[in-house]
This record gives sequence, structure tokens and C-alpha cells, in this order.
Amino acid sequence: MTDAPQASAFALIGDRYHNSDYIRTALTRTLVEGIGLSIDFCDDVKQLNASTLSRYAMLITFRDGMQWPDGYGAGAQYPGYDGSDLQSHPPVEPTPARIVYWMSDEQGLAVRAFVEAGGAALLYHNSTYIAPNCPDFRHVLGAATEGHPPVRPYRVEIAHGDHPITRGVRDFVVTDEQHYMVYDKDPECVLAHSVNDDGHTFNALGARCQAAWAYDYGKGRVCYLAPGHTIEALWNSEYVKMQQNAARWVQRQV
Repeated sequence: MTDAPQASAFALIGDRYHNSDYIRTALTRTLVEGIGLSIDFCDDVKQLNASTLSRYAMLITFRDGMQWPDGYGAGAQYPGYDGSDLQSHPPVEPTPARIVYWMSDEQGLAVRAFVEAGGAALLYHNSTYIAPNCPDFRHVLGAATEGHPPVRPYRVEIAHGDHPITRGVRDFVVTDEQHYMVYDKDPECVLAHSVNDDGHTFNALGARCQAAWAYDYGKGRVCYLAPGHTIEALWNSEYVKMQQNAARWVQRQV
């Protein structure tokens, strides 16, 4: 029996708030079936390292920067239930929820070296939550999170319709987390903004924020796309075009 051919992309996905299954399902339709990209999906953060990246041409990240080694706290898995009357015989000692920021300096440097050497990076949605605790990853991504309000409708407004990623993509509306971030790179690299047309803001940061950008990074390329908390947002037909264009662009196929 022969070994299966090596996938071209490594995708690190899934966290407490973003189930791996919906991400895998969404990207399989859009990128694997849609444009023929071969992806190895993984939710083990330890697998993001220089050795792993050396076997791929492209990195996809679609997860935040947090792990919860002691669990999420009593009742956290049941929305609307506080866990106050949980029963276990014999009893289980309650353990407070504890956050650990998982990306090490070594992992951040591996990502930076991978892209600088010519690798492609397509970074989604909650990846900005990794950046505050890892300077090298932030340097590649070009931003760090400020947070987001609850899920609500907003419009993705295309800023540069002549870029290969946004060419043929019209403004679109999604009901999703509107992510706000501190953007570090050239404003000319911003391809789209998220705009709340009802004027709703977040932490006095206004009703709009950067929602997509792309640039060359060393010999490689980087693209960040903000929408993605729901599968409906990921499968919006205009956003599908944008994701497919982005995957091609970072691989220098367009």
C-alpha cells in the first residue's frame, strides 16, 4: 500500500468557543472541494512547530490563543445551567477554570520563519487572540485583538476591489462576531472593513474596523480574514469567493 500524498496546507483549528467540526466542515466545502486545496486539519496546538511546517506549503490558523487545562468550570458545557446542583458519587473536587496561553516564543518564531522563507499563511477570525501573547506571531499577522461584541449583523465593505483577493467580491452582510483589533501594518494593505450600519460600537471603538488585509512577508504571503464565528458567515457566497481568492493569492496562484 502506498502512502497518501502529502497535503499542501496544515490547518490548526478549534478552541473552546469555536468547535473544530464546523470549521472543518466549512473549509472542506469552500477550500478543499471548492478549489482543490488539500488540508491536514489538526486541533493539537503542540503540532504547530518548525518540523510540522517544513512539510507544508501553507499554514491556516482558525483558533484563539487560549487553552483550559483544568476544564471550563462546573456547568460550563451547558448554556443556561450554572452547575450548582451537579451530582457525582463519589464527589468530584471542583476545579476553578484557568486559562493558559499556549503559543510559545519558539512556535511564534517557527511561524515567522516559515512565512519569511516563502510559506503561505491564511489566518482566520480568532487568530488575533493569539497575537497579544506572542510577538513573532503578531508580526506575521499584523494585528492583535481588542475584543468583540456579541454576535450581531454587520456589513463587510470592500476597500480595494482591484486586489486579486477582492476582485469580483461585492459588499456582503453576515450575522457574526464583529472583531475589533489593533492593526499594525500599512493601511494600504487593508482589503475590507466590518461596518455596523446601525451605528453600534464596541468599547467606544466605533462602528467599523479592519476586516481583511494581505501583504507580502519576506518571500511569503499573509492574508487575514475576520468573519468566521458561524458557518453561515463562512458560507456566504461573496465571502466564499473572497476566501478562495485569498487561498490562491497567498500561494501565488493568482
